[in-house]
Amino acid sequence: MKTFYWLVKREFWEHRGGFLWTPVIVGGIFLLLNLMGIAVGEAFGAHHGMTMSGNNMHLFNQAMTDGDTDKIGFGLDMMMFSTSIIISIVLGFVLFFYCLGALYDDRKDRSLLFWKSLPISDTATVLSKVFSAAVLAPVIAVICGVLTGLLMLLMYVITLSFHGVSAWRLLTLAHPFQVIADLVGSIPLYVLWALPTLGWLLLCSAWARSKPFLWAVALPVGVGVVIGWFNLLGSISVNNLWYWKNVCGRVLLSIFPGGWLGQNHMMQLSNGGVAHALDFLHVAHAYQVLGTPSIWIEAAVGAAMIAGAIWLRRWRDDN
Repeated sequence: MKTFYWLVKREFWEHRGGFLWTPVIVGGIFLLLNLMGIAVGEAFGAHHGMTMSGNNMHLFNQAMTDGDTDKIGFGLDMMMFSTSIIISIVLGFVLFFYCLGALYDDRKDRSLLFWKSLPISDTATVLSKVFSAAVLAPVIAVICGVLTGLLMLLMYVITLSFHGVSAWRLLTLAHPFQVIADLVGSIPLYVLWALPTLGWLLLCSAWARSKPFLWAVALPVGVGVVIGWFNLLGSISVNNLWYWKNVCGRVLLSIFPGGWLGQNHMMQLSNGGVAHALDFLHVAHAYQVLGTPSIWIEAAVGAAMIAGAIWLRRWRDDN
């Protein structure tokens, strides 16, 4: 366990820019843009005499009736969620290229022989990279997203308080602790969901002699194009949409969080109103996907590809 700890720490040291500073910078830019938006809105309102006093304040207070408080609370919660969503999207791209280079770069710069000379197994090395991508980086991203979301919430509450809106009343409408619990609770689900992409990218990283990105992307996309071509010719009858969604999509896009919220869930969200939307974002709702056999099959395939990456690393040095 001590060796594994230092391997994970090594990954963090070498990729601190992607794991730590990327979500910090994205969160900071998001806060700055919103602050600039508030400043522009205040300046525009002051210039045209459109402040949140008088008539506008009356409309806002009218919206804070018993029937609309859920909508206001949902809006405040979504404001907190939005920061984590944006950070997670950026993190997905960071992890995509991290996994592609995780095993390939050691062979490219010839440092593989040095690491093999140490009393460290290939299994521990590869699993430390899996842990860094599936657990360490998402945890850092969630922390940055939560802190950015709380600062966003306070920024808007303070702004509205200058216009006569009770800051305490606004804070009681939001559910920051529930949002934090949902974001933290989704990390184990993300680990399971991301396994197909992690396994595929690490397998390509361990196998490709050059340009692992082209192999990782072109191969599944090319197979999909060929299947579609044969379907048009009538030579075979394969559900092309199923392939793009359950094979190509899973091996390339599962590294982006939230993919477990499928189309059917989105339709339920759009038809359920605000009350249903709050339940929809709850982590307990997200874990319903564990009741489907497909996620377990895909996770097993991802684990098998990780095992294949470990096996390839034992002998692949491109000499």
